[in-house]
Amino acid sequence: MPHDFSNKTAVVTGGSRGIGRAIAMQLAAYGARVCINYRASQELAEQVVAEISQAGAQAIAVQADVSDQTQAQRLIAEAQQQLGPIDFLINNAGIFDVVAHDEFDEQLWHRTMKLNVDGVFYCTWAVKDAMVERGYGRIVNLASIAGLEAKPYSIAYATSKAAIVGFTRSLGQALAPENVRVNAVAPGLIDTEILHGVDPALLEKLIELTPAKRIGQVEEVANLVSFLLSDESDFIVGQTMVVSGGRVNLP
Repeated sequence: MPHDFSNKTAVVTGGSRGIGRAIAMQLAAYGARVCINYRASQELAEQVVAEISQAGAQAIAVQADVSDQTQAQRLIAEAQQQLGPIDFLINNAGIFDVVAHDEFDEQLWHRTMKLNVDGVFYCTWAVKDAMVERGYGRIVNLASIAGLEAKPYSIAYATSKAAIVGFTRSLGQALAPENVRVNAVAPGLIDTEILHGVDPALLEKLIELTPAKRIGQVEEVANLVSFLLSDESDFIVGQTMVVSGGRVNLP
């Protein structure tokens, strides 16, 4: 069922490709004004803006590395200046690794934490006070099933996403009295460019481990994000909702 996000302003970090792009496109289709953040993919971000504009909605692209606090603050400031007060923040930007424990080092650890955890914190802190002051805001963080189960070949990534689950739970309770809702989405195996370099045999094994026996689509993640931003999910606070075809289920 379509949502009505008319007169809402959304910021989607990492919105130029994959899940972020699908979220941005869907929010625009529902009437929101959308700021597409990108770090390096200017051409892709501008393509998303062009598609949204051609469909009759409003969008802008803003370059910022959200792992840098100053740039994250600038991103939010530019979005507010051009589109108005931020109603929705979708913390999607992140990096993924597949590295054995004896091959990854301190540099990878810090790089992963800086973007996947600090970036979420910086963007959230840049919007939350204004949301509290207005008495309205919706924040959705992109976690992962990697943060809900052991991932021995993605230790840094899994740890970063587990941190997002905890951050969402605690901040969700802290801001709920102010009508600012914070939730998270934990995708499983989703058809993005990350899978393009995966060994076909491994991919088949991962599909076999998924009860639904298929790869999820980015639009299916976007559907859940839109639901969590909508008034239909008003009583959901601090939760991490899994979209994994049954591969990981929360108790």
